[in-house]
Amino acid sequence: MDHDKTGCQAPPEGPILCINNCGFFGSAATMNMCSKCHKDMMLKQEQAQLAASSIGNIMNGSSSGLGIEPAIATNVDVSVNLIEPKTIPAQPLVASGSEESDEVKPKDGPKRCSNCNKRVGLTGFNCRCGNLFCATHRYSDKHNCPFDYRTAARDAIAKANPVVKAEKLDKI
Repeated sequence: MDHDKTGCQAPPEGPILCINNCGFFGSAATMNMCSKCHKDMMLKQEQAQLAASSIGNIMNGSSSGLGIEPAIATNVDVSVNLIEPKTIPAQPLVASGSEESDEVKPKDGPKRCSNCNKRVGLTGFNCRCGNLFCATHRYSDKHNCPFDYRTAARDAIAKANPVVKAEKLDKI
């Protein structure tokens, strides 16, 4: 059958590789790119537009984003490094004897009990004092826990049950 008579298009000769040479196949709908490369390109374009509009707003001196946005070329390659917020560990309520133990150091090795140095793996118990313990030393009386449970419970009860007092009436 002839494809011109039926109005159909001839099938492509073969699959088209992604133009970024990532090894996957692309399509004409995604500009001969695979879906991941196309998504990354679209994300970069959006970031470039946001950066250009914010720079334009700064240059124009306006604080609102309702100004005229400048035209952006489609092949702009902007690399944006995302900055992750850095968390600062809270200081423990009870001060320890040395200043070196206040710094939190991540361990690369296996997880171990803070009391007996036994490997605990995934079955370790985190205490409120911030240490990791095995099944034997998980209770506060077994590892001389410095955390004050009584004060913490009082604070939790006080926060959950605020004092409610009626307003005093004026006497006639």
